[in-house]
Amino acid sequence: MLMVGLTGGIGSGKSAVASRLAALGAVIIDADRIAREVVAPGSAGLAEIVAAFSDRVLDGQGALDRAALGSIVFADEAARRRLEAITHPRVRARTVELAAAAPRDAIVVNDVPLLVEVGLAPTYHLVVVVQTAVTTRVERLARDRGMDRAEAERRIAAQADDARREAAADVLLTNDGTLDELHAAVDALWHERLVPYERNVRERRAARPERVVPTGPDPTWPRQYARLAARIRHAVGPDLRLDHIGSTAVPGLAAKDVIDIQLTVPSLAEADGPLAERLADAGFPRLPGDWWDSAPGSGRWEKRLHGSADPGRPVCLHLREAGSPGWRYALLMRDHLRADPSQRAAYPRLRREPAASAPDGVTCGTREDPGLDEEHLRAEEWAAKTGWRP
Repeated sequence: MLMVGLTGGIGSGKSAVASRLAALGAVIIDADRIAREVVAPGSAGLAEIVAAFSDRVLDGQGALDRAALGSIVFADEAARRRLEAITHPRVRARTVELAAAAPRDAIVVNDVPLLVEVGLAPTYHLVVVVQTAVTTRVERLARDRGMDRAEAERRIAAQADDARREAAADVLLTNDGTLDELHAAVDALWHERLVPYERNVRERRAARPERVVPTGPDPTWPRQYARLAARIRHAVGPDLRLDHIGSTAVPGLAAKDVIDIQLTVPSLAEADGPLAERLADAGFPRLPGDWWDSAPGSGRWEKRLHGSADPGRPVCLHLREAGSPGWRYALLMRDHLRADPSQRAAYPRLRREPAASAPDGVTCGTREDPGLDEEHLRAEEWAAKTGWRP
């Protein structure tokens, strides 16, 4: 099933997004609601909180006094971490139970206020962040929750700032307008991205963009790669090397808007085993057929190729053997272009359409080309001169 992480700062309107997604058919798992359940009267969670913070965090009926607890933990980082160590494992365990109970074709939206703070982003197929101006959030907290300005600002400051959330966001929903505008953005996200993404994950199928055209340099490409790489590492473990390769890995280079990633494997036989299933589960299904790279004068370099099930983010994930010619070539050309701005400027004129494309419109290989042959020779000369190693 498709697992979506939804987050946003306090007062951002995240709950309005969750409600709209629920109306569209999503299964919502509300971390705040679960957090209340695991500290309900009589629970082991509440008993541990009292042991840590004393009975001053209880109200007259023996239930958790959230305002009293909040006044302690929001002013003291160490206290907040003690609280998180009590509640977060319980919330995670209950979340797993609820997700396991959802239908196989569900789009499960995990509404998690502290998703960024606790490092959960790589565990989801997609992270949606609701972002709203701080002044608007303060006004909402005063209007809807009766907070004074100082308390609202303290709560906001205790969470991740907008820059950290934006870095984790695959989708950024701005909520500074009307509710109708927010609903329209959520509806478009649902129909154009989440529904086809879920189907692609379930059917082990890469998304097929109609056409991917060259675009100017995008300074967010490295950040996008970092999110994808974290997701892949979560799926395959920390021991396999991952690299951002291809044109989007070279600052200032115009390229097609496709993130090329190289996953280094000990052997292609290993790439054919459980590793392929773990990648497919994470949203990177293997592309059927035989795949190889072809470059000047070097024949064919066999590899395995995976794509992205996400229709909003084309990816070519190349699984290559450590030390193989194709593996080395990808790293050499990237590093040479990064190091030599003059060659970087000429490179887009040298490339032609690759011989292989997968999925439709997304090119993932190289082709025999005199210009690339010359560039490869220059790269080899640069490697010998500088002592470059992959």
